[in-house]
Amino acid sequence: MRLVVARCQVDYAGRLTAHLPMATRVLMIKADGSVLVHSDGGSYKPLNWMSPPCTLREGTTDDGQVEWTVTNPKSDDTLRILIEEIHHESSHDLGIDPGLQKDGVEKHLQELLADHPATLSPGLTLVRREFPTAIGPVDLMCKDADGHSVAVEIKRRGEIDGVEQLTRYLELLNRDPLLAPVRGIFAAQEIKPQARVLATDRGIACAVVDYDALRGLDDPSHRLF
Repeated sequence: MRLVVARCQVDYAGRLTAHLPMATRVLMIKADGSVLVHSDGGSYKPLNWMSPPCTLREGTTDDGQVEWTVTNPKSDDTLRILIEEIHHESSHDLGIDPGLQKDGVEKHLQELLADHPATLSPGLTLVRREFPTAIGPVDLMCKDADGHSVAVEIKRRGEIDGVEQLTRYLELLNRDPLLAPVRGIFAAQEIKPQARVLATDRGIACAVVDYDALRGLDDPSHRLF
């Protein structure tokens, strides 16, 4: 991972446009090729980013300023970073990450859905849990009724980060001719509206999971409606 603390201006152009005026920020370039722009606030979310696969080209403008241009070969999206001054730069080898250790509810959801994949989509059958990819395991790899591959990412609460995670998995999985085409299902007990919009835009299906019903604890006789 490469970390750069710099005074910079950031412009994003593609399906939307965004501008960050000149200020001091952290630029993060990960081993998977992703480029993220962080401020000293806003919790863990970057101000802007480019997901892999993407290419970073470093150059200079006519007046001598350092300029980074990040492009995605699968789209016309471009992230342009104009650097006025670099305060710090370092690189670190983080090694292989063991992956996220899921909490009890999320892990149990995965186990239940692995036993009952058709609750996510009629005709869905399980191929494997924790299907490996170069950037981490997909929760469930399944086949639909037509024999096509379906990658399922499971969260307790579905937010934009989960959609981004599944998007990265799908980009990798669809490079494998033995699996492609692979579509995605984003499953959670609750899915935030923004996450649903992003998933729909990327062709990812959303499935709201009833944890109690899966556990067999949801008795319809106890309902008012």
